[in-house]
Amino acid sequence: MKLFGTDGVRGEAGKKLSAPLSMKLGMSAGIYFRKHSVTNKILVGKDTRRSGYMIENALVSGLTAVGYDVIQIGPMPTPAVSFLTEDMRCDAGIMISASHNPYYDNGIKFFDNLGNKLQERDEKAIEEIFFDEETIEENQKTKREIGSSKRIDDVIGRYIVHIKNSFPKHLTLRGMRIVVDTANGAAYKVAPTIFNELGAETIVINDSPNGFNINHKCGAMHPEDLANVVKKFRADIGFALDGDADRLVVVDEKGEIVDGDKLIGALALFFKKEKILKKSAVVATIMSNKALEDFLKSHSIDLYRCNVGDKYVLEELRKRGLNFGGESSGHIILTDYGKTGDGLVSALQTLALMITSQKRASEVLNPFETYPSVLKNIPVKEKPPLETIEGLDKMIENLQKKGLRVLIRYSGTENKLRVLIEGKNSKTVEREIENLTQFLSSKLSS
Repeated sequence: MKLFGTDGVRGEAGKKLSAPLSMKLGMSAGIYFRKHSVTNKILVGKDTRRSGYMIENALVSGLTAVGYDVIQIGPMPTPAVSFLTEDMRCDAGIMISASHNPYYDNGIKFFDNLGNKLQERDEKAIEEIFFDEETIEENQKTKREIGSSKRIDDVIGRYIVHIKNSFPKHLTLRGMRIVVDTANGAAYKVAPTIFNELGAETIVINDSPNGFNINHKCGAMHPEDLANVVKKFRADIGFALDGDADRLVVVDEKGEIVDGDKLIGALALFFKKEKILKKSAVVATIMSNKALEDFLKSHSIDLYRCNVGDKYVLEELRKRGLNFGGESSGHIILTDYGKTGDGLVSALQTLALMITSQKRASEVLNPFETYPSVLKNIPVKEKPPLETIEGLDKMIENLQKKGLRVLIRYSGTENKLRVLIEGKNSKTVEREIENLTQFLSSKLSS
């Protein structure tokens, strides 16, 4: 597809993601959703980027032009938009965010009436409308059929109650000192409110968004600042969110960053002990370390792998009738409480694990040792099919014969080729990743 990537439409705001494109995309989505409209309402949320104003207004213009009534809720986490779309009985939801990307990027994600991220066939249908000028022209409304828009600022309370209900009612956060890094993003109001209302002593950092500082040297992509604050204030744990709060990175009381696969493993074992892990199975992506798979197997928990992207995790969860999965990058999905990654739900489950086990974060969130692995990103201008790169198949075959796990994939949101090698000997892994990246760089630059 020309517009949609692995997580909606994303690019540099004002350039790839311009106001005219956003308006036309709003029209196209509106035309598509109206085919099955029930309430004629679409919800629109955003993170804290300055460009969100431009894109939001363009989207609203496009949606109202084809007859939709729009509800604007302002800065709100992506999982909140997913939840509120269904809770407020809207035909669809739209989140304006580029997630963990820098402020100058932005993106548009769509949700159906049940709060699910759109499947590829739905995105393809919207894209076909986008490039069909005649269909867009035919669906322009006039007179009383033109849509309306209104801004609602009090829906934050609904989401806060929803998140608090995910925390076991017999537990409390009293006596716990927590540091929260909101990445100057969409959860800068929601996150501290939730932890405070559940009784924690909450220290909040990077909660002053100015439109340009989202994700800048903070949050899930840069948890070093959080680690220092956790140690400084002798906190029990630290949580770093990304710009739209669908991702979580945890820092233990020693200031050590918790590996994402270890977090998934610890939570999976906790859920099994609490008898809430359906079918004693977990979904993770192809990027998760094999040590996670071996750890889960040792506790009679099955692991199913899927492509990278939390929407693929969700698809696999549904396909197999499971309720827990995630990505090592910090997207964790608990389908009992949501339909997308939710950093705040994940944080509360981590706290429930700590309180129930009566152990420190450094103990309970370090259940196994990961195998050595190295991930490198190669900048690319174009993305030729990997199978057309001469000699690559043979090189991968040789690496696998050495007992190494090899993953090579293009980023769905950036012009990068991601290359990962994993094995039990760190020196071998480091040597082979250098050889492979040099080989690929030479092939892709020629």
